[in-house]
Amino acid sequence: MTRIGRLRLPLFTLALAGAFALGMAFSRTAPTVADDKHADAHAGHDHGDAAKHSKHWAPVDNIHLYLCAFHVAKENPKFQVEAHHFCNQHNDVHQCQIYETDAKDAKLLGVEYIISNEAYQKLPADEKKYWHPHAYEIMSGQLIAPDMKDMGDEVFKGLVETWGKTWHTWRDPATPYPVGEPLLMWSANMDGQLSDALIAKRDARFGIKTADIRERRKAYGWQVPQLQPAKMNENGRIWTQTGEDKAQPLAKKP
Repeated sequence: MTRIGRLRLPLFTLALAGAFALGMAFSRTAPTVADDKHADAHAGHDHGDAAKHSKHWAPVDNIHLYLCAFHVAKENPKFQVEAHHFCNQHNDVHQCQIYETDAKDAKLLGVEYIISNEAYQKLPADEKKYWHPHAYEIMSGQLIAPDMKDMGDEVFKGLVETWGKTWHTWRDPATPYPVGEPLLMWSANMDGQLSDALIAKRDARFGIKTADIRERRKAYGWQVPQLQPAKMNENGRIWTQTGEDKAQPLAKKP
């Protein structure tokens, strides 16, 4: 916990708040590919009756962090989708709308809630199986913040041990309608699990190389975790398959 005046805020909240601030500052000075395509993202507020009741758009206007990663179905890790997160903050919970792309006509796939490890550890035992870890996504370079010049390298170090709960109500973006039961989505947690083609497609979209981001994030000083996919009734782990679940330091160069 960190003290600011009379307030005591979790480091997790401060890290995400920093991400929001950096993202907003960056978007004002250096538009990205997404900014160029969607400069009129809120133009709909100015049409018809919407302009007369703009205060009702407050929850949407409060979305100011854009993340891109990949979601993997917990029941079937071979089912994988690109996931574009548009997030805001509610107290110490961060809530994200998940779309298939960053295009205007993108399908709304579902939602993700993000909490700190401290909050996760206080959850009931039968609740934890719904929450996935973020360490591998961050350390491997798969989680990026496209509106930030460093793709989130600086702020993500404070978010490595967070957890996400993700449900996709549009189970398969290939279908024309959101049919079937909600699908519990998970994170990739080991090398080779995620489709190389899926990563390459995302990298081409943003003109980046995930491998380069992974190399930069070695500066955090930890090994990239390698965890087998969790079964439906198993809880996730952040760093290690067994034993104490703590970050493993990178081997020092001779």
